[in-house]
Order: sequence, then C-alpha cells, then structure tokens
Amino acid sequence: MAAEDLPSQFDVVILGTGLTESVIAAACSRVGQSVLHLDRRNYYAGNWASFTFNGLLSWIKEYKNQQEAQITESEEEWRRLIDEGEDAMLLNSVDSSISNIEVFSYASEEDEKEEDLKPPEPHHTVKTLSEETRADSTETPDLVTSDVSTDSELKSHNKEEEGAEPEKEQRPSEDSIEEQQPVTKQEEPPVEVQKITYQKLLKEGRRFNIDLVSKLMYSRGALVDLLIKSNVSRYAEFKNIGRILTCRNGKVEQVPCSRADVFASKQLTVVEKRMLMKFLTFCLDFEQHPEEFQDYSTKLFSEFLKSKKLTEPLQDFVLHSIAMVTQQTLTEEGLKATQHFLRCLGRYGNTPFLFPLYGLGEIPQCFCRMCAVFGGIYCLRHSIQCLVVDKESNRVKAVIDSRGQRISCSHFVVEDSYIRDEQRQNTAARRVSRAVLITDRSVLPSETDQQISLVTIPPVDSSSPSVRMIELCSSSMTCMPGTFLVHLTSSSCGTAQEDLTPIVSQLFHVPAISGEEPSEGSEETSKPAVLWIMYFNMTDTSALDSSSYFLPSNVHVCTGPDASLGSDYSIQLAESVFRDLLPEEDFCPPAPNPEDIIYDGDAPQAEGSGFDQNNEEDKSLSEEESHSPSISAPAEEDTGSQEPPLDTNPTSEE
Repeated sequence: MAAEDLPSQFDVVILGTGLTESVIAAACSRVGQSVLHLDRRNYYAGNWASFTFNGLLSWIKEYKNQQEAQITESEEEWRRLIDEGEDAMLLNSVDSSISNIEVFSYASEEDEKEEDLKPPEPHHTVKTLSEETRADSTETPDLVTSDVSTDSELKSHNKEEEGAEPEKEQRPSEDSIEEQQPVTKQEEPPVEVQKITYQKLLKEGRRFNIDLVSKLMYSRGALVDLLIKSNVSRYAEFKNIGRILTCRNGKVEQVPCSRADVFASKQLTVVEKRMLMKFLTFCLDFEQHPEEFQDYSTKLFSEFLKSKKLTEPLQDFVLHSIAMVTQQTLTEEGLKATQHFLRCLGRYGNTPFLFPLYGLGEIPQCFCRMCAVFGGIYCLRHSIQCLVVDKESNRVKAVIDSRGQRISCSHFVVEDSYIRDEQRQNTAARRVSRAVLITDRSVLPSETDQQISLVTIPPVDSSSPSVRMIELCSSSMTCMPGTFLVHLTSSSCGTAQEDLTPIVSQLFHVPAISGEEPSEGSEETSKPAVLWIMYFNMTDTSALDSSSYFLPSNVHVCTGPDASLGSDYSIQLAESVFRDLLPEEDFCPPAPNPEDIIYDGDAPQAEGSGFDQNNEEDKSLSEEESHSPSISAPAEEDTGSQEPPLDTNPTSEE
C-alpha cells in the first residue's frame, strides 16, 4: 500500500517496531482493533534489530551520518492541518539512543586465495523471518523437542557441528559430561585453524545475524509464556543454551547448576557438592523455611551465602552465575532470583535458557507478523511529524505523518526515542555498554563447538559492574562456520570501549594492527583471536514511568531495551499498556491455526469457529496453557506458509 493510500482513521497508531511496541500491536490487532504500525527506520525491531555483517556496516555508516546531519523542520507542511482548539506536539526526528560507536577490524586484509573463494560446504541456510522464502523453506534446520518435561514442546534446534547426520536428534539433557569439559589443543576442531580474512567476512556476511541487544529467554519467563499463549512461537525456532560459564582468577570454567552437573563436576570436592546441593534444594522452596533467612532479610545476599558456610567458589557460582545479582542485592531478592533460575531448569534442556535462531531480532518480527495477519498495516521509512492535541481534553485526536497526511486515532503508542527532551522530566537515564566481537574459537573449547555459552565475569571490586558475555556458535544461525559471535554487556561507567576493553584483553587475543603474531607457546596463543569488534553505548530508559513524561493522557510510551538478561520487563510493560488501552480485552489470546481461518467469500463458518471468536477448543487450550504452558510442534506441512509472510503484509516504502 502506498503511503498516500493510508486510511484516515485507526484505533491505534504505533510508532516504533521494538519488542514492546510489536507485542502491543499484535495484541491490539488480535482483538479486532485497527492498527497502523510505523517506523522511521527501513528495518523492523528498532534497537532490538539483527543485522547481517554487511548490513551492520551500512547501519553504522548511516547512523553516524544521521547524527551529524542538521535536521530542518518545515512547519508549513503540517501547520495548515491544525484546526482551532488544537495544539501540535512535535516528535524527535533523530534517534540518539545509541552513541560512542567504535569499530576495529583485526582480520587480515589480504585477498582470499582461490580455494578460499569457493562456495562453502553446505551448513545452514541463513534466512531471516522477513524473507518471504523462509516460511516455505525446506532447508530449515531439523527441529528437536526436549522430552525433559511433558509440558515442554517449544521447538528447539540441536544439530551437532557440521558433518553430523541430519537425521540424528541430539537432546541437550542427554549430552555427556565429557562434552562439556575442556579438551587438549590436539582435539580442537580443525575449523579453528583456518585463517579468516576480512574479505571472507564480507563475502559470508549474510551468514551473520548480529543483535544490537544481547538477551536470552528464560524457559519459564514472561516472553516464553507469551509466545506459547499467543501461538506466536510457530513463527520462530529456538536453540538451548548449552552451558553456563564463569571467569574466576582469569580462568573460564563451567558452573554446575543442575543436579547432574553438580555430581559430575570435577572442579568441586565431594563436600562442596553436598553443600551446593543442600543450598539449592533450600532455595527451591525457601518461603517454607523463613527461619533460615529472616535474620538476613535486611542484609546483603552475599552475607547470607557466607552464613551458610559456602566456600568462596560456591559463593561466586551462586551470586554471579546462578542468581546473577550484584554485591548490593538483598537476601530475599537474591533467593528469589536463585529460585527462578532453578525452576527454569529442565524445561527445555540442562540450562534455564533458550535463544531464537537467526538472532533476537526475530522475536519482534514474529509479533509484527501476527499483527499483519489480523489486519495491521505497516509502513517502514515512515514517521510522525507531530501529534494533534485537543486543548480541552488534553488528548491526542490525530497524528500528522511524514507525508503530511492527517490520520485520526483513539490512542497513540510511541517508542521512547521519539520523545523530545522538553517532553520529559530531567531524569538521568542509565546507559548500557555493549561490545560485539567476531572470534575464531570458543573461550572454552570442547569436543563440540556448536554450543551457546553464557559467561559471567564478576566485577573487579564492589563498585564495578559485572560483565555478561553470550557466546554464539554457527548453529545458532548468527555467524559463519569457523567463527563465534560474542556479545558483552554491562552497566556503563564510561564509554563502552573504556568499560569493556579490559575484559576483551583478559579473555581474547587482540592481534596487533601491524599484523604481528604472538610467539609460539605464549599465553596469547591459547586465547581466541578477535577478528572484528564494535563498541557502543545504548540508553536504558526502563527506570522511567508514565509520570516521567509531559504528554497527553492517551499517549503511551514504550521504553527501549533494558540491561537485564531476560525480557520480562518489556513484556510486562506491553501488557500494562494494553490494559490501559483495552482493559476489558484478553491480552494476546491464542491465534487460530491457518487452516482454521475462514476468509471473506469462503463457505460460511461452522458453529463455534471463526476468525474473530474462540471456539470451545480454543478456550480449553487457553485454560490448559494458563496452567501448563506448552504447544505442539507444527506438522511438517504446516510451517506457517499458509499465512502471508511478514514482508507481504506491511506497507513499506522500499
């Protein structure tokens, strides 16, 4: 649909396609609201987006140029559309939520040899949800459903490293302990010794899906529950996180967190294993034993751990890698975090986490697809110049878009980066430091290099933040074979480069720009080599609430990504905004299967079925899922292809 053909009336206009806005769009569209979803960018997901390597380089260049450009506003375009008794409220035209972008390439600049230019061996077909062919593709990776729990049927991807038989299913809960232990250098996969040049990174750029935000999905978190409830999970595929690591005394080691890991651990003594199992068992139902922790309810969690006579390594494991809290966290909050971690274990694998194939940017696109299926209209490279506010009621009654069209609406939902400084209180927003690295091998090599690892680097002192590292392998569909994609995240003290360079130097070998190689047998040769790295800071406005903005009553602000590992805050915010919009409606009820949808002109629908109402089967499914969240994996012939792909529904000025 061309921009000039947009309808002039919508129930909800949403500006920004980040996770929170996309969930709201899907929820509103699902219950019959007319939705116009816009974004000034030319890609979906906003600051939650995933880019190919070449796409990221283009994005960096465009973003820097945008910050340097002088934006001139012409009031004549929209002033004539403001009637008597109305005011105009302007919005930001430039996104300043990302700053201090620094890029360094350490891969060799020499041209590839002729044999290196040959097409790579078949591995995985890298596609994003926005590609029209993805839903119909027969090349998608084999799917495996974990049988750890009968109510756990989210699709998960568990193919072994390149060369494994495609028919063979590998379940993370059945992985041997030996596969998770470090091995000698002679046993490392041969792919690690291949030289990767910068030209090869560019040539294989489409195999990368690089996230601006680095998060994982708790198997019993708000995002997974919503994917199950809404049936949006049919649009995505997931991979288990294979291991949880920590960095102690400069050495990376595995954290035993499940019962099997604890008893199989070679780094803990028998006494430590018993102590850890006893403590974790207590944490599972700590509310039933208040006498154990009530004396420490106002004290730090770290002090409580000491009182339990846990050894120093065990304290580090629990505090930083299981509870994943800070030294300043109080005891009850730390116990709740530990309990949540433990309750997520075993649902889909041996760790509490899942990761969406093709990157985190797939998740907002999944909700955009649901919105489009139920009638939502999408326009990329299309924004809102100003809001038309009724002076008497202090409510937005219309918006004027970047093409000068006035569009009436009942509610307006907007991403925080579009709000001007004068429209918010002088509340200092927090910042997050981020680094993205492409490396040539894992920080902890094992017999299989196809594992996603979560690594926690404890703070150097109590005043410093801890650093979270997520290492992605090629089977996560985020990097080319023979490389790893590493995400570093921490709260900001300075620029991202200042905050994270010490961690990069500690865990990785950063080749000299002159091309000098480390001497044979030196410590540097045992570290993964950095091929490419990007630093940047991102604004975290999650601490702001509705009282922080000076806006009309029917304008709802969605803050951007926060610094936490999960996405619970964003999902809870989306539900809160939806409740304000439509308090009587169900939030993201299950979508019908494609074959159950009756389109206009088809035969009359059977009693109790249809597009706009739930039949008894839908109701029973909804009730069942509220107690035992699960979905059945789609049949082989049902890949969602019967529903229009994402790019064919949204209106884009591409």
